[in-house]
Amino acid sequence: MPDSFTVEPLGAAHNRQAFASAVATLDRYLHELATQDIRRRISNCFVARDTSGTVAAYYTFAATSLPLSDLAPEEAKRLPRYGVVPAGLIGRLAVDQRFRGRRLGSALIIDAVRRAAGADPAIFALVVDAKDVAAIAFYEHLGFRRFVSRPMSLYLPIATALKAVQAATLKAP
Repeated sequence: MPDSFTVEPLGAAHNRQAFASAVATLDRYLHELATQDIRRRISNCFVARDTSGTVAAYYTFAATSLPLSDLAPEEAKRLPRYGVVPAGLIGRLAVDQRFRGRRLGSALIIDAVRRAAGADPAIFALVVDAKDVAAIAFYEHLGFRRFVSRPMSLYLPIATALKAVQAATLKAP
């Protein structure tokens, strides 16, 4: 995480109304829906805040699974022959326009990797559903791989991500 930011679970003390990523659906989610999903245990939301407490970025994190048949054959052949493997879903990720260019998106991915690696339930990979070509490029730059059957969805094996984090090679575009 960049030095002047802290990542923590979204709480009542966070002022979300000033958050503006320029993507209306992502802004609306944080402003109006995130606490409902947390309360219902649908997903958790983590925010990056600066030293003044301003919410600069956020991501949501939930449990999911991925079918082995969606993975590249070279990846699937190294895994047990289960129908699905456990994963963590980064459902939303957004950075406020005022804080762009500070590598917060990459820092939030690293935070999710660390949370997944430290979780009691096993998590094989992180999964994301990219909203557009620019998002795909961002995730691929971080080492995410596309699913065979879903070109807008990508995954990053936790073991691969941990090696990259440890080697400090997980960089923003």
